[in-house]
Formats: sequence, structure tokens, C-alpha cells
Amino acid sequence: MAIILPVTLSAVAAAAIINIWLSIRVGQMRGKLKVIHGDDGGGPLTRRMRAQLNFVENTPFVLLLIAAIELAGRGDPWLAYVAGIYMLARVAHGIGMDGEGPTKPRMVGVMVTMLTQLGLATVAVLILMGVM
Repeated sequence: MAIILPVTLSAVAAAAIINIWLSIRVGQMRGKLKVIHGDDGGGPLTRRMRAQLNFVENTPFVLLLIAAIELAGRGDPWLAYVAGIYMLARVAHGIGMDGEGPTKPRMVGVMVTMLTQLGLATVAVLILMGVM
């Protein structure tokens, strides 16, 4: 059986695992701080909640672009590397959000996220224009 979108399938699986990990981290902090609903007014729980929400805000765009580029037949093998680097950067961002202020892992996560979206969007446009 041939897998039609192997990079997309792998990236979505990785994203689901990362989202579960981020969710567990939020739950752990809720238990530690005994905050059932809402947040802690900008403290460590809020930072972990924002790390997960930031992941959820950005990752669908990346996954859709990966799928579209793969469907267009233009993503092998570089697209898998981009997806992997993006996922590693999102883990770094989640870890970096535990610190106060701009931590190095958080900044790496932010920069890789932005560059990934910009790069994949550029590739998508170039495919549409027939350049790629």
C-alpha cells in the first residue's frame, strides 16, 4: 500500500504528539498551582497555556502548506527536513516559555516558526506561478 502524503502524515503525527505534551505541561502546572479554571495572571501557568495556544495558532498553517506542496509533487525530500526542524523548534519554544523574558529556546522557536511559514508560503506561490 502506497502512502500518498508521507511527509504530511508524519508531520501531523508529530504535531499531535507535541500538542499532547504541551497540554500535559499545562495540566501539570494547573495541579502544582491549584488553578482549576482560568490562568494565574501572567505567571508560569499563563506562559505554558500561551505556549500551547501559540502552537495551535501556527501549526495548522504549516501543516496545510506541507500537504499542499506535497500534493503538488514538489516536496521530496527537503519538505521532510523542514517539517522536522519546525517540530523541533516548537518543542524548543514550549521549553523556552517556562523562563521569564526572551529565552534562547523561545526565540529560536519563534524565528523558525516565522521563517518556516514564510518559506513554505513562498514555495506555494512559486508553484502556482509555475516557477517550481
